Amino acid sequence: MERGTAWIFNLSILPLTPLSLPLTSTVPSKGEGKQMWRHKTLLFVRCRHARLRVKDEVLSPAGTLSVYTVFGNDGGVFVPRISLMFILLLLALPLGVVAQDKYVESIPGTDYKIEMLPIPAGTFTMGSPASEAKRNPDEGPQHEVKLKPFWMSKVEITWEIYEQFARKVDITKLEEEGKDIKKQPENIQNAHAVTRPTPPYADPTFGLGRDGQPALCFTHHAAMEFCRWLSANTGKVYRLPTEAEWEYACRAGTKTVYSFGDDAAKLGEYAWFTDNSDGKPHLVATKKPNAWGLYDMYGNVAEWCTDQYDAKFYETAKGTVESPVNLPSKKQYPYVARGGSWDDEAIKLRSAARRGSDKDWSRQDPQIPQSIWWHTDATFIGFRVVRAVEEQENLKGLKSPVVKGEGDD
Repeated sequence: MERGTAWIFNLSILPLTPLSLPLTSTVPSKGEGKQMWRHKTLLFVRCRHARLRVKDEVLSPAGTLSVYTVFGNDGGVFVPRISLMFILLLLALPLGVVAQDKYVESIPGTDYKIEMLPIPAGTFTMGSPASEAKRNPDEGPQHEVKLKPFWMSKVEITWEIYEQFARKVDITKLEEEGKDIKKQPENIQNAHAVTRPTPPYADPTFGLGRDGQPALCFTHHAAMEFCRWLSANTGKVYRLPTEAEWEYACRAGTKTVYSFGDDAAKLGEYAWFTDNSDGKPHLVATKKPNAWGLYDMYGNVAEWCTDQYDAKFYETAKGTVESPVNLPSKKQYPYVARGGSWDDEAIKLRSAARRGSDKDWSRQDPQIPQSIWWHTDATFIGFRVVRAVEEQENLKGLKSPVVKGEGDD
């Protein structure tokens, strides 16, 4: 007997009348994507990446859907009676009208959590206009970019979370408890298999604070490996934002110099930078967020993006570009850092401002070859993570290609 799974939304404000009908080829089977089927006057719906708020219940990739088992031959499928308005709502889903909801990711084996905020799909103008004061040539030409929806962490990754990865706190805890890693759940074993950083040359915090403070001074490679560790631990795919995703989320629907307008005099309300930082980073989320609820997109620490930095990358854009990214290579430099930091002036915190990493960020590292995990002179660099609702093809399975001693200029 054939068996499949149909995903049907419950609409509790309407009467649910069980209706039965034979299984046909129009009924979806488990594993298929977002699609819709009609069978006579009934609507079959399976939406893996959609959200509806029904009776205060959020249906999303982070939430739940009602599952109905479908049996072939003599069996049937039970579906709810639905209204015309409900059908119209469902028809809007493929158009991206309904966005994903926020959720909180828990780090297994710890009390630490990462709050993830929804960033809707959309099109925006990337880069700065030639008329923007003190802009740099690498910010143009401006071009239209189209992006799929994703989630972004509400704040920058803090030390207490990063150190679970970097200092192998999760592994040490298992060893102290006398637990066999081979007998742990698959996600724990997968996380254990991810390569961890070598010990830092010096105190990585440089005395600038730990708890609640943004993690800093690590390489692009290290940030990407953290994302792999987090993905293995949670069973969801996390990564660094692409440069386009970062600017889109930073702008939050605006076209001005900053997301709050063009007046840099207001920057102190939203960011820690040279004018107010007292020469150090600060606790995350102590300034105002942008319109999409993201804190510290400006200042505090600059943030790694997936992209390899290329000053002329924007010149390759033709028309509206969908999900652009300049993929990483074996080279350790340069990679894109966005948002400016506590050590930067206001001009470097603009939404369009770009920066590429360079060897000076590790000039005090005495190792030959130098560490691929830690910078000795970049107390201003950190990161936040994103998770795609539906990952673009060229980022599926992405991992850092950097290997120590290879790809150095």
